[in-house]
Amino acid sequence: MDVGTKLSNASRSLSNSSLKDKLSKLSVTQLKPITIHSNIEFAPARIPRKRRLQMLAVALWSVMIALTTVLFLFLCSIPWLWPFLAVYQIWIVWIDKSPEHGGRTSQWFRKWVFWKYFADYYPASFLKEADLPPDRPYVFGYHPHGIIGMGALATFATEATGFSEAFPGIKPHLLTLASNFHMPFYRDIILAMGICSVSKRSCSNILKSGPGSAITIVVGGAAESLSAHPGTADLTLRKRLGFIKVAIQHGADLVPVFSFGENDIYEQMPNQPGTTIHSLQKKFQSLFGFTLPLFHGRGLLNYNIGLMPYRRQIVAVIGNPIHVEQCDKPDIQEVTRIQKMYIEELTRIWNTYKDQYAKARTRELSIIE
Repeated sequence: MDVGTKLSNASRSLSNSSLKDKLSKLSVTQLKPITIHSNIEFAPARIPRKRRLQMLAVALWSVMIALTTVLFLFLCSIPWLWPFLAVYQIWIVWIDKSPEHGGRTSQWFRKWVFWKYFADYYPASFLKEADLPPDRPYVFGYHPHGIIGMGALATFATEATGFSEAFPGIKPHLLTLASNFHMPFYRDIILAMGICSVSKRSCSNILKSGPGSAITIVVGGAAESLSAHPGTADLTLRKRLGFIKVAIQHGADLVPVFSFGENDIYEQMPNQPGTTIHSLQKKFQSLFGFTLPLFHGRGLLNYNIGLMPYRRQIVAVIGNPIHVEQCDKPDIQEVTRIQKMYIEELTRIWNTYKDQYAKARTRELSIIE
């Protein structure tokens, strides 16, 4: 019994000493810090004031619909403003026909310094290939649509790039969906920029208002926005004959415009035809008349995550006008003939400037439908 007790005590002592050694080793062991790897590329803290103002201008415009909607809802929460807001709504719905009758352009607003910062952000500019005499109307066809059409806005809805100086006597009107004019306050902003409805009636009213009147149609529309991937130039054009027919009916010269860089300012999720995403987007478009590209850009404080466009150059090349003879009821052969000339001029623009402004292209110009 004594031997067993001694062995037991010895084993306990050995166990206690071993445990103390292990604990002492554990206490001095340094824990390795856990490193979290992030792919977010943050902007530096010190950025020139001019670049900050450029970024602020683009950020504000990117959320302008949301800002004006929130402002209107906030004003609706103030009871004593209800009579004024009711009158404003009546004005929008039943009285104001400006979106269909040439808008109410404010040259002061188009020349506002805000738009200069907006255009310089990318920067956005245009290249003029020919003079446009102000003795006739014009139809500008803008390609490609891109995700939002920022280059079209900078060139034709503001004076930030100097449109009126380059084309004196031409009164441009960028056209957009009629639904945009149902949004309180936002509609008044775009009307001041000379933006009007893209309806047939609106086109006719502008073009017959006199020499020098001009409309700009982003021809590819919502369908083409789904093809807006960096490095590509896939145009929805072959079946788009309405803008050509309108030009013939009003004797308006057609002017092709190719905007290099428009597709590069956003990244879009892969949505090739045949994928589930593409099918859902097309279904949404058929139901609501517009579509929702799944895209991303940069943020205010970083360079690769957010909804702001990237700082990538946009150059809109305004090509040579295609003279059109006026005809009230053009047949399909005449419309097709003019379309062929239009596509040839657009292709010429691409081939002439692609090595200068589309160096990072992944494939050549393609008319997909």
